[in-house]
Amino acid sequence: MDIFLRNIDPIAIKKIDEMAKRKSISRQEFLKSIVEKIAYEPEQNEREMRLEMIIKKNNQIMEEATNTISRFENLLVDLTEE
Repeated sequence: MDIFLRNIDPIAIKKIDEMAKRKSISRQEFLKSIVEKIAYEPEQNEREMRLEMIIKKNNQIMEEATNTISRFENLLVDLTEE
């Protein structure tokens, strides 16, 4: 699908061309990548938030497991000392 833009500030075009040149790609490729990034950004942010929640929950579970193991070790030490 094509998108046509008119009346873009020439200074903005020049800056876009410079950014594209630094990446060694055409203006077309550069703008296409930006448009696609903007389109998918909300989905990406949602995935990142879900991943952060999963990591946080995993950390909590690991901490609980570590505490349980510590208590079990202490119990074993107490039982073996008697």
